[in-house]
Amino acid sequence: MERPAWAPQGIDITVPSVSRMYDFYLGGSHNFEVDREAARKAMEFMPGLPKIMQANRAFMRRAVHYAVGEGISQFLDIGSGIPTFGNVHEIAQAADPGARVAYVDHDPVAVAHSKAVLEGNDRAVIAAADLRRPREIVKSPEVSGLLDLDRPVALLLVAVLHFLEDADEPQAAVAELREALAPGSLVVITHASYEGIPLTREEAGGMVGVYENIRNPLVMRSRDEIMRFFEGYEMVEPGLVSMPHWRPETPVVAEQEDPYAFSGFAGVGRKA
Repeated sequence: MERPAWAPQGIDITVPSVSRMYDFYLGGSHNFEVDREAARKAMEFMPGLPKIMQANRAFMRRAVHYAVGEGISQFLDIGSGIPTFGNVHEIAQAADPGARVAYVDHDPVAVAHSKAVLEGNDRAVIAAADLRRPREIVKSPEVSGLLDLDRPVALLLVAVLHFLEDADEPQAAVAELREALAPGSLVVITHASYEGIPLTREEAGGMVGVYENIRNPLVMRSRDEIMRFFEGYEMVEPGLVSMPHWRPETPVVAEQEDPYAFSGFAGVGRKA
């Protein structure tokens, strides 16, 4: 297999990557056949996966606009993945040219491509770091050099926490990040769940099995479990809801929406 220029040396391009699978679901071009094959296999069990990712991206856009409207000009996006059109820095800086965005990912492809996309943008950076080690994130030269954590920050954990198993202690990692932020900060979360999926648990379990087979387990948590990630923060109305129901730009008519768009949960919390 020929290695394209955007794929850094040292990564195994014969193994599927969840970042590149996500890119494929969104119609991106930074993925390999091995990623597309795994994604198609997952879609055999859950054909609405691309719609879920589109709903996820639409929620993220609305949440960033909300944060800017609340006067927040700093964004920390952890598990940012491969930047596709309409990413956080594009949305935030279009609304506020002074907005600063620090992306964080542990996938070398995501980091390498982000560096290329962000070249020449002195208000956006990418750090190679892992959510499971939050102290390394906030102390990294990229993040600490761009963001002032003594001022409010919007922390984005969008479609990433469900890739951390309980053994990774995601609650502790998120708690450490929440505590590092100044009052007035926001935490923005989306998370996969069996709740809301228009399939039986057994049918959806086939999709989960695909991610287990590529050694990137997808942990489906309940609404109550996801709420724990917001502990100590006040939920912004309408609370933890399906992605289309979080502050939609137009009224949501369930009968006119793809039922897969209502899979999982999304919410925003504010630090008092």
